[in-house]
Amino acid sequence: MMDYTPDIVQVVPYRDYTVAVYFCDGKIVIYDVKPKLEEGLFQRLKDVDFFLANCKIMNDTLAWDLTGDNDPTNCLDIDPDYLYSLEGVEESTAI
Repeated sequence: MMDYTPDIVQVVPYRDYTVAVYFCDGKIVIYDVKPKLEEGLFQRLKDVDFFLANCKIMNDTLAWDLTGDNDPTNCLDIDPDYLYSLEGVEESTAI
């Protein structure tokens, strides 16, 4: 069992409400927001343009900046331990 969660180094949101989350140890996971879009603060993400534009790393994890001013106390962030527990995926590359 890991005593720590590797740092998140990049997040890439997609129009289908998924986000590729890249960890410093090379693991990549896909977080699917679609099942949560009817819950609480996640409803703010239903606007796909807002979802895409405000997705970033805040508080050392995947987050959405709810106010647009990069205030780490006013964001929707996802537990990095949960993200790391998701099944890893292979990075697809163009051929």
